[in-house]
Amino acid sequence: MTRLSVNLNKVALLRNSRGGGEPDVIRAAEVCLDAGAHGLTVHPRPDARHARTDDVLVLAALCRRRGVEFNLEGNPFAPPRDGYPGFLALCELARPDQATLVPDDDTQLTSDHGFDFARDAARLRAPVTTLRELGCRVSLFADAGADVEHAAAIGAERIELYTGPYAEGHARGDAAALAPFVDSAERARSAGLGVNAGHDLNQDNLGPFLAAVPAVLEVSIGHALIGEALYDGLATTVARYVRIVGG
Repeated sequence: MTRLSVNLNKVALLRNSRGGGEPDVIRAAEVCLDAGAHGLTVHPRPDARHARTDDVLVLAALCRRRGVEFNLEGNPFAPPRDGYPGFLALCELARPDQATLVPDDDTQLTSDHGFDFARDAARLRAPVTTLRELGCRVSLFADAGADVEHAAAIGAERIELYTGPYAEGHARGDAAALAPFVDSAERARSAGLGVNAGHDLNQDNLGPFLAAVPAVLEVSIGHALIGEALYDGLATTVARYVRIVGG
């Protein structure tokens, strides 16, 4: 069964746009878990526009208490600054079940590409080793068609396929958009890697993706899920995704 990890960044973004504590990220997290979500994800960026360090620590404790996985995303090379201790230091504080490394920077609205493993593998080795010593399962954000074998060689245990191009192809009715993801997932599994997926997945395109791409272990979904929840309610929307993944 594929597991659903709900990304709560957009709830935090809405809260931060007004100040104060509403909408409450932790209350939203509890609603998601009560509706059947298998875990929670946040991607705290150094500029704190989404989830903040205090959110990370409370969500980590909530996941431990509820017996579900906490997935923390971030760029291990982004320098620390006020309010953000750096990704590795944050993982040491929170001890997430999974640390997903993503090559983004402050100028990006959202993560829009994976690592270039031929270029980045050597410098990724040290943070991957450190995170595994902290007890985190390590996943690396990867484009379809990337040299995922490099990820296995440096000690990563999973990749997360960046599914933005698939979502765009699906919206155009392009059936061929799935093929690179099927191939990448098969090569990852042959290299001993587990496969996660995320970005622009929604209720329309998730089912076909999971039907075609072999043995996806986890999908991380936030933007579309929170947007759909504005119309149908958070608990109802999460429950629909849980049904799609087979939960």
